[in-house]
Order: sequence, then C-alpha cells, then structure tokens
Amino acid sequence: MDFTLPESAQAVQAGIAAICARYDMDYWQRCEAEKRWPEEVWAELAKGGWLGLAVPEEYGGGGQGLLELAVATETLSASGSAGGSAFTYVLTPGFGAMTLARHGSPAQRAALLPKLATGEIETCFALTEPDAGSNALAISTFARQDGSEYVINGQKIWITGVQRATWMLLVTRTIPAADAKPRTSGLTVFLVNVPDAVAAGRLSYRPIPKMGANTTPSNMVFLDDLRVPADAVIGEVHGGAVVLWDILNPERVLLAASALGGAEVALRVGVAYAKEREVFGRPIGSNQAIAFPLARVKAKIELARLMLYKAAWLFDQGQPCGTEANIAKLSASQAAWEAADAAFQTHGGMAYSLEYPVARLLNEARIGKVAPVTEELLLNYLATQVLGLPRSF
Repeated sequence: MDFTLPESAQAVQAGIAAICARYDMDYWQRCEAEKRWPEEVWAELAKGGWLGLAVPEEYGGGGQGLLELAVATETLSASGSAGGSAFTYVLTPGFGAMTLARHGSPAQRAALLPKLATGEIETCFALTEPDAGSNALAISTFARQDGSEYVINGQKIWITGVQRATWMLLVTRTIPAADAKPRTSGLTVFLVNVPDAVAAGRLSYRPIPKMGANTTPSNMVFLDDLRVPADAVIGEVHGGAVVLWDILNPERVLLAASALGGAEVALRVGVAYAKEREVFGRPIGSNQAIAFPLARVKAKIELARLMLYKAAWLFDQGQPCGTEANIAKLSASQAAWEAADAAFQTHGGMAYSLEYPVARLLNEARIGKVAPVTEELLLNYLATQVLGLPRSF
C-alpha cells in the first residue's frame, strides 16, 4: 500500500494551487455577491489546459483519470471557492469528457472531446425531475422514436449551467417506468445541442432562486417536442443505466472532493480567527470549547480524504467503487458541514457579518448534505447493498 499521491496528481495539485493563489477570499465573496461566473479563474484554467484534464491525449487533453480530477476539484475548492461551486467549475468540462470518452461513439468523441479540452464548448447534465426527485428510475421525460429521430418531452429540475452549456447530457425514458423490467431498463442518454434547441423553441429554462452557490445558476428545464437524431444517443438505446451508473459514481467522488476542499477552507478560516480573536486576555483558540470542535473536524477531513482517493483510484482501475464513492460523499459532506458550523460558532456573532466568509461557507457546505443525493439515500445504499438489510421501498 502506498498512500503517496502519484506524480500526476501532485502536478495537478501544484498547478491548480498556483492559479488559485492569485485569487483571494474576497474575490470569491464578490463572485457570490454579484452572482457571476468566475470568468478570470475559468480563463486561466482554460489557458493552462486544465479544462482538458480528463480528455484523452489523442483528443488534445491531459489523459488523466478521476483521481487527478478529484485532486483538482479539492484544490480549487480549498482555495476559497468552496463546496458546490468548485464542483461545477471542474465538473463542467471533466464530467462530460469522461462520459463521452467511456461511452460516446467515435463520431461523438472526435467532434466534441477536442473542444471540451480547450473550453470552447461546455456540457451540463440533466437527470433530476420534479416528480421523481431522488428516485432516478422514476423519471418520466420520454423519448419517442419517430423514424431516424427521437421526439423528447418532459421537464428537469436543478440543472446547473444550462446558460453556458453547448451540449446537454439528457437522461430520458424510452420505455415507461411502469413497463420496465427490470426497473433499470429503458433509460436512454442523449446529447442535446442546447443553443439549437433553445433557438428552435423546443428547450427552455428558468433559473431557480436559491440561498447559495449563486455563481452557478440552477434551472428548471422544459422540453417540448424536442427532436434529436438517432446518432445523438450515448451508449445504447434502453441501455442508459450503464452510462448513468458510470456518471453517478464519479459525480459523487467529485462532490466529495468539492466538499472536502470546502471543509479545508472553513477549517482554515475558523483556526485563523481562533488565533487572532482575544477575549478575557487570551486567544479564544486556547479554550478547549473552541479548539476541540476544530480539532475534531481536522480528523474527519483526513478520514474522508482517504476514502475519496480510494474511490477515485478504484474507478480509474476499472474496479467497482459504488460503496467507496457513497462513503466518500457521505463523510466529506458531513466534514464540510461540521467544519463550516465550527467556523461559524468560533466567530460568534461576527459570523453573521458579511465582512467574514463564514455565512457563505455554511451555505455552500449545506448543499452537500442534500444534493445531488441526500445523506439518507447514501445510508440506504450502505444499509441494503452493503449490509444486506431489507429494503424500505
């Protein structure tokens, strides 16, 4: 067993950290307050080739795996962006690239991967629906075959980044859920050209007002008789579950990485304040009531990191990683919440002041406990799939 990060991951860590060092906490505070995408950081990531990290080398990318992508996400998050936002910045190019590289047709890979590597195009992922929620198999967005095309109708919710996306990875039903046997059959994933669909009036979206992570808008998406060619299918018709599971495990790993970075920055903010703030003639960090919660968070961060890297490594080795990905997501999101809460408590009443970043960090940390999969479902997976306990549904 070797717990040293490979040189490739160390290089990613150093490269991303060098870019992030030029953007302080105030920068990320302004981006959130102004609800704007961090264009400056994005441009530097593109210029440095970091957006193509997970694109195979033959398509102009870095040819790296999920471990390197997770390290990049963690490093960016820990710089001050924190939580769900950092996940989106790295996920936007990397997620689509990994899915296309593993499941796309030769034509899809040749057309899209080089442009994903440079940041010329971006992708978004559309699975969640208002009436299905966490039950992904119950989605009702339906793709009906009509000759050489499919006609798609339905709606999605909490779809991030539609405004910037050139292509959407859209999960649909091609067999109604009631008729699917087994339940995982009848799912099909499509590539949808977002600007073309919007211009044709077949795809529309509405931003959702939300309490945090406002640098990356989340949206309701409406699909009305949207026509896509048959060659827009990713993987096999009715066989989208294979693609979906290959999306969800990396998604959980990258969300864990984002949460872990958020935990690091919250801990850093809390510790700094505990050292400088003096009450009763001494720094408040000398009081165990302040010190112990911060120390406990440090322990939980290190434990979560071990499972995060293990899950990413297993995925890159082509081994099953569902259990590890779920544990990584669960433990990292809990560490992020506890870190933000401890930082908030350490600041006392000043935590409410926007002069400090703790309110934003608390908002960002809370995301990981509910999205894109709740803690309860992660625990349900471990209970039923790992421990063999009877299902509750």
